[in-house]
Amino acid sequence: MAATLHETPARPSADAAAPPDAPAIGLEGVEKTYRSGHETVTAVRGIDLTIPQGEFFSLLGPSGCGKSTTMRMIAGFEEPTAGTVRLAGRDVTHVPPNRRDVNMVFQSYALFPHMTIHDNIAFGLRRKKLPEAEVRRRVGEILELVELGGREKTRPGRLSGGQQQRVALARALVNRPSALLLDEPLGALDLKLRQAMQIELKRIQRDIGITFVYVTHDQGEALTMSDRIAVLNHGVIEQLGAPAEIYERPATRFTAGFIGTSNLLTGMVAERRGEAAVLDFGDAGRVIAATDAAPGDEIDVTVRPEKIALAPGAEEPPAAFSRLRGTVTEVVYLGSTTHYTVRTDSGAQVVVFRQNASDATALSARGEQVWLSWRPESAYVLPHT
Repeated sequence: MAATLHETPARPSADAAAPPDAPAIGLEGVEKTYRSGHETVTAVRGIDLTIPQGEFFSLLGPSGCGKSTTMRMIAGFEEPTAGTVRLAGRDVTHVPPNRRDVNMVFQSYALFPHMTIHDNIAFGLRRKKLPEAEVRRRVGEILELVELGGREKTRPGRLSGGQQQRVALARALVNRPSALLLDEPLGALDLKLRQAMQIELKRIQRDIGITFVYVTHDQGEALTMSDRIAVLNHGVIEQLGAPAEIYERPATRFTAGFIGTSNLLTGMVAERRGEAAVLDFGDAGRVIAATDAAPGDEIDVTVRPEKIALAPGAEEPPAAFSRLRGTVTEVVYLGSTTHYTVRTDSGAQVVVFRQNASDATALSARGEQVWLSWRPESAYVLPHT
């Protein structure tokens, strides 16, 4: 059973007491530019962001999108070129890192190899000159929370990568910050351990109840752990929302392509059917999607691979479904699923994920003619931006 941490008074601050209902973190028009030779490079462009107390929040995007720079401005390691950074309602834009009530965990664990696990975790508490009895109590509590109880006298070199990451996490949490910032902390772990640690991080965050801000380029990590996600691209937030919202209703072409796998189909509206529009590809099929677009408008429709059914070319799909005829060009067997790439007769390339729930040998083969079909509500028309 996870330990319960005792509450202690908040750290003193140079500012007035924060409102009790203030967000954990607030960014108001935050920008960051750098000089590179004779050029000015903009890393972050006017970000506005509010992160409530107790939320697991992820900054997600490709390398160079501005997510780590944003994290470093929250921590105080970078100062914004413009805008305001607030922690618990207080303006900390020009406050140094050691006076901010946040801690940061990096991909490199930075543990002291000559110290025991207990002493590694206790290091910050002893620098604050807490009584040794209080240090022992708090270290014991946090070791139970990260499920390393009984390993107090072990040195880091005798721990696995996942256990060392837990020690780094415990060292940050034992100081009881108002928010914990994690900059791709699982990047050095192998796939299975990384997946296990994702569940552990979410459990620890839920048990301790403080705000986590997590930087990652891994969509799976963000979807697994987050209450909300900000998708960044070229220094701006492309979309902000819950994982299911971002996955099912991407706001831009970038989000649709970056979060998971998505099929993008472009066509001209041929007719309307109630609240839906029909893209007519003649003998190659048609696509039906809910939208207010009028006949003659060009629209982009996205549909996820797992929502598409695949059937032999002789089995025509139901009339109410979207359907496209094509030829299988690639088959990848992955055990629980098989991934198909299909070149439609209209020239589009579509990826289909099929669960191997029954006979895994009954697979469509390369070169086979097939029908692809899906319910109209499984497709989403991307907003015009």
